Amino acid sequence: MSFIIHIFLLSCVLFFQNAEISVFEVNIRFVGGLLSAYYLSGKEVFRRKAVELGEKLLPAFKTPTGVPWALLNLKSGIGRNWPWASGGSSILAEYGTLHLEFMHLGALSGRPVFAEKVMNIRKVLNRLDKPQGLYPNYLNPNSGQWGQHHVSVGGLGDSFYEYLLKAWLMSDKTDEEGKKLYYDALQAIEKNLIRKSSGGLTYIAEWKGGLLEHKMGHLTCFAGGMIALGADGAPDDKTGHQMELAAEIARTCHESYARTSMKLGPEAFRFDGGVEAIATRQNEKYFILRPEVIETYMYMWRFTHDPKYRQWGWEAVQALEKYCRVDGGYSGVRDVYANTPNHDDVQQSFYLILSLFFRYLYLLFSDDDHLPFEHWVFNTEAHPLPRTR
Repeated sequence: MSFIIHIFLLSCVLFFQNAEISVFEVNIRFVGGLLSAYYLSGKEVFRRKAVELGEKLLPAFKTPTGVPWALLNLKSGIGRNWPWASGGSSILAEYGTLHLEFMHLGALSGRPVFAEKVMNIRKVLNRLDKPQGLYPNYLNPNSGQWGQHHVSVGGLGDSFYEYLLKAWLMSDKTDEEGKKLYYDALQAIEKNLIRKSSGGLTYIAEWKGGLLEHKMGHLTCFAGGMIALGADGAPDDKTGHQMELAAEIARTCHESYARTSMKLGPEAFRFDGGVEAIATRQNEKYFILRPEVIETYMYMWRFTHDPKYRQWGWEAVQALEKYCRVDGGYSGVRDVYANTPNHDDVQQSFYLILSLFFRYLYLLFSDDDHLPFEHWVFNTEAHPLPRTR
């Protein structure tokens, strides 16, 4: 209940701020949290506040293409993109991670504008040529053209792919366009980005202008769970293949933990220069309490009931307690390969306040009939949303 109150109070404060917010973050955290609170409690106040906050985000879509700005002043309705983004572009993982919440907002408000906004994003993407069938991370909202050709299933790209699959699942498998977009994208990813190391570890590389960087980010580790979630609907009898692929990615991400001194995974790990699943650069050796590996363990447990996934989850809990627990809560560490922790003195909001890590752990160790997948879809911030019937 304290979490629901937290989401409610923060969303109320947002209404009156003369400051910029991230459209993506407000949507997945606050709109998603309010929607979930409504569906779990049935209290009308959460539905009303979710719709009101969603309406506050609509000015972000006032661009020539309808692809939304990343940043929005809720009071003035003026939007812009991150200054560091390629050529003033919008980010794939940001404008592509609105669909679940906006479809529910449309249904709960009776206003088709919410669905129209996110469906228009698909129209823009469908008109574009995809290099090798891949989706670059940057799209200019004015010209409707790709920015820099950088493709990643990790940061900047990740939840776009997740939301294609979950849009189909959430629609009770009636959103055939979402289904096709997901499986076509996964096929392109498997062909162009997924590789196997000489030691037999399957990983997802990054693609930069046609060249592969043999690096996999911690954020990319969510993909094992995503692929497992979509395996049952895979075309051409590929269900078994996709489950094997999901298991291989889960194993690789576990190895990135197991090969450190603290048994906690680095921010990114590499497969070049004679190393496998190890961070070789100092600025990639940190751990900031990210939940993506636990997320994949949870999905793999639900679909296979292989006890190793619970064992791996418990090993991560023990490492967290040993190296990240401090007097005031939990802190990230700067180098997971060191023998003693050098804390960064930061407890990320997604860790405890939004509780992603603990929610995935709770689901990993709970019975399958607790928020069962046939009735619920989790948004990228782990807020449960019901499948529509």
